[in-house]
Amino acid sequence: MLDRTDRSLVGIWWWTVDKWLLASALILIVIGALLVMAAGPAVANLINLPSQHFILRQMIYLVPTIALMIAVSMLEPRTIRAGALLGLAGVIALMVMAIIAGSEIKGATRWVSIAGFTLQPSELAKPLFAIVSAWLLTLWREGQDFPGWAYSTILLGIIVAILVAQPDIGMTSLMLLTWGFQMFLAGMPLLFVICGALLAPAAFFLAYLYLPHVQLRVDKFFEGGSWQVERAMESFATGGYFGVGPGDGRVKLHLPDAHSDFIFAVAAEEYGALACLALLGLYGFIIMRGFVKALGGEGLFCLIASASLIMQFGVQASIHMASSVNLIPTKGMTLPFISYGGSSLLASGLTMGLILALTRRRAGQTYQMRGGLPAGGAA
Repeated sequence: MLDRTDRSLVGIWWWTVDKWLLASALILIVIGALLVMAAGPAVANLINLPSQHFILRQMIYLVPTIALMIAVSMLEPRTIRAGALLGLAGVIALMVMAIIAGSEIKGATRWVSIAGFTLQPSELAKPLFAIVSAWLLTLWREGQDFPGWAYSTILLGIIVAILVAQPDIGMTSLMLLTWGFQMFLAGMPLLFVICGALLAPAAFFLAYLYLPHVQLRVDKFFEGGSWQVERAMESFATGGYFGVGPGDGRVKLHLPDAHSDFIFAVAAEEYGALACLALLGLYGFIIMRGFVKALGGEGLFCLIASASLIMQFGVQASIHMASSVNLIPTKGMTLPFISYGGSSLLASGLTMGLILALTRRRAGQTYQMRGGLPAGGAA
C-alpha cells in the first residue's frame, strides 16, 4: 500500500482515483475473460480456426487495455485534451483509410489491418470525439465570442459522414446522442432539445429507406427476429435462474458471433438470469457512480466530458443487452469489457481511463499541499 504522504505520480494517482469505479472495471474484465474462454473454442471450431484462437488473442488484447486504462487515468485534463485532439485526427484518417483500402466484412468497410491485427478506428473515435467536443463547448460557454458549438457541429458532421459511408448506423446514432447530450449539458435551449428529439425518428426512417442493411435488420425484427436472435432467446429459457453450468451451454455451438455480439446470451445460458441481473447491476453501478462523480467534478469541461463518456458506456451496454433479448433490432455492438475484440477492449479501456482521470477529485488538494496551486485550475 502507498502512503498518503507519497508525492510520486503513482502515489498521487492511488489516493485520488475512484477505487470503486476502478474495481468495477477490473471485475468486468475478469468476467469478460471467463466468458470468452467459454464461448471462444466453440466459435473457433465452428469457423475452422484453432480452438484457442480467440482466447489467446483476447489475453493479448487485455495487456494493452489494462495498461492504457491505468496510464490514461493518471493524466491531467490539459494533457487529455491535447492527446485527444491529436488522437482524433489520426483516428479520422484511419476511418477514411478503412473505406478506401480496408477489408469488407458483412457488407461494411470499418476495419484496417495493422501488424497482423484488425482495428476498427470508429471504436476509438467515440471517446476521443467526446473529449474534443466537450473542450470546444467549454470554450464556447466560458470564452469570449468563441463559436465552439459550431466547430463541434462541423466535427460531428465529418465523423457522421464517414460513418454513414462505411456504413455504421449504430455508431452514427451513438455519436449523435453524445453530441446532443453534451449540447444539453452546455446549456442548449430546451426548444432545440425538443426539436432534436422530434427529428430523430425522421432520421431513422430515412436510414430505413435508403440503407438496405438497416431495412433488412428492421424487417427481421418486426417479423420476429433473426435466426441468431432466436437462438439467443432460447439460451435465456434454457439457462433459467441459475444456468446450466460453466462450459455446458449449447448456444455457443451454433452462433458464429457468440463470443462477441451475443456473449450476453452465453452468460444467460451458462450462469442464469440471476447472474445476468448481477451483471446488469454492475453496469448500473458504474453508470450511477460515474454520474455522481461527474456532477462533483472540477469545472465545466470535466462535467461535460466525463458525463458524456459515462453515457456512451451505458448506452453501448444497453444496446448489446437489449438486442440479445430482441427488444431492439440487432446492431452488432459489443458489450464493454466483456465481448471479444481488440478494438472494443481498447476503446473500453480508453473510455474508463478517461472517466477515472476526469473524476479524480483529490488531485487539487494534493497539489495545493505542494505548491498552493489547485490542479483543477489547469482544467
